[in-house]
Amino acid sequence: MSVPDLSRFAGRRILILGDAMLDHYIWGDVSRISPEAPVPVVKVQRESQRLGGAANVAANIKALGGRPLLVAVIGRDLGGRQLGHVLRRRRIPTEHLVVSTTLPTIKKTRVIARSQQVVRIDREDVRETDGELCDALSRRISAALPGADAVLISDYGKGAISRQLLEIWLPRFRRRGLPVCVDPKETHFHRYERVTVLTPNLKEASFAAGSPIRDAASLEEAGRRLLRRLRAENLLITRGEDGMSLFRSRRPTLHIPSVAREVYDVTGAGDTVVSTLAVGLAAGLSVEEATRVANHAAGLVVRELGTATTTVPEILASLQKVAGPPVGARAREGG
Repeated sequence: MSVPDLSRFAGRRILILGDAMLDHYIWGDVSRISPEAPVPVVKVQRESQRLGGAANVAANIKALGGRPLLVAVIGRDLGGRQLGHVLRRRRIPTEHLVVSTTLPTIKKTRVIARSQQVVRIDREDVRETDGELCDALSRRISAALPGADAVLISDYGKGAISRQLLEIWLPRFRRRGLPVCVDPKETHFHRYERVTVLTPNLKEASFAAGSPIRDAASLEEAGRRLLRRLRAENLLITRGEDGMSLFRSRRPTLHIPSVAREVYDVTGAGDTVVSTLAVGLAAGLSVEEATRVANHAAGLVVRELGTATTTVPEILASLQKVAGPPVGARAREGG
């Protein structure tokens, strides 16, 4: 397999629409169980904030050399200020964010002790945006869309993506001829018709297809059913340690084995997959090429604890390990 040219990733503008989150980590150590309840006592050593959800998608695109244009809702609260600070620190533009006085910033706090997650605490108010918030998001999309090379919808089912917003904007994205990549949640799965590629995991695909995926036959049946029902160009089902399966109209299913050598934490791996796909398609790669590149990107980020990103040089190195040395190099090695 030849290694695709990833130099064209640089500068590709990706409009991201979705649920932005703040990932708050509390790192510590455990040496005893609480006398008050059968739970560990965590002695806090440090705290950190990372980007989650659609904000992590933006971080992935930035790390790949692209230009993320993040359209999302944050609250007028401490979490919103912290999220904005982390975005600016990563040099990710914040001018397309909508600041709400009624909705809080989505914040997930994870307590980590000895590299193991002890508990997760979620702060959120899940309500679909409508009325003024939907209008505000539409204005931000209108401002960010000119010059965009692709659209990425990061739908975590937390409310930023609404039926009203999809009805307005999906037809407009199609008319512009832009690649539209969607990481869907069950809430709006069947509204994502005629998009370029959807990237559900096994659980999401099973739910949307209405039947469990247990083996190769049920996987093929579910994938083909969803592809027909949604009239999508492509459907990429991510399957964890079993790799990915790319369903294409009138073409055989492409099964790609995982390249992950160590799986430490799958948090945010789906963000990396859809981000790499979007940048790849915007850069002119075929969907098959972009999928193989995304598979290598995912294999790199799952080696890290928490949400993580990877870079083009790291992906190229991973691709090269599979492709082997160039033909000329092999000839020289053989004398």
